[in-house]
Amino acid sequence: MSRRTSEQWARQADLPEQVAVDVLVPTCNRPAELAVTLAGLAGQSDPAFAVVISDQSTGDPGWEHPAVAAMVRVLEAQGRPVTLLRHLPRRGLAEHRQFLLEQSSADQCLFLDDDIWLEPGALELLSRALDELECGFVGMAPQGLSYLGDRRPHQTASFEAWEGRVMPERIRPGTPGFERWPLHSAANLSHLSAELSLHPGQWMPYRVAWLGGCVMYRREALDDAGGFRFWLDLPADHAGEDVLAQWQVMERFGGAGILPSGAVHLESPTTVTDRRVEAYEVVLNRDPA
Repeated sequence: MSRRTSEQWARQADLPEQVAVDVLVPTCNRPAELAVTLAGLAGQSDPAFAVVISDQSTGDPGWEHPAVAAMVRVLEAQGRPVTLLRHLPRRGLAEHRQFLLEQSSADQCLFLDDDIWLEPGALELLSRALDELECGFVGMAPQGLSYLGDRRPHQTASFEAWEGRVMPERIRPGTPGFERWPLHSAANLSHLSAELSLHPGQWMPYRVAWLGGCVMYRREALDDAGGFRFWLDLPADHAGEDVLAQWQVMERFGGAGILPSGAVHLESPTTVTDRRVEAYEVVLNRDPA
């Protein structure tokens, strides 16, 4: 186990120079949620990982909140390097993600939003799945557990497991693949896991339109596909940057969701309130390819 346990916390030990995964956390004005997100990371055993937090809060950075500061100390005591960065001025979601990507050097990078709690073992499962599937990204769509009593079979009808190798796909509005997007609403994946009678340790990859909140990339694949460098073509107020980046990766390397999802959405109000500009609409309309 790469995590140092409590009897080792006070012993002198060097932090690892290289890790298997960089966990990249963009945050803005959410110290309470960020503390929960980091607590979820503190519950992960393997693989070895580092954390990069980039804060765009309008006031004090989130890590000055006592709860966040405590979780940073826990992670560092566990042997997880934590980098705290203030990234201003704000130039939009895509630019922020590109900035985080440029801080990463590990083979795998997990973009984890600041309002997601990860079940213990989720990081290891994502990393193993990415290795075994040899595709561009895998992800766990965050589940809203307040919806556990709300079954939506009309939204899960599009579920399709990957059989064999994950292949490249081209997703655009109007294509059949685009119609998978409702699959990740509410607690749909939790219901699917129960219906499929998945047992502990069992997992399966499935086809996605895109994933939000918890996506692990092969860093080199994301960079080769352009990363989030399209931010230069967007106004600062935009949404859907993760959709466009994933479509670019999927076309070249393929991508998959992972069932069951051990990612839980904290269901706090969104900080992205202006969705008039969708990144893919701007960039794809500019680029006829």
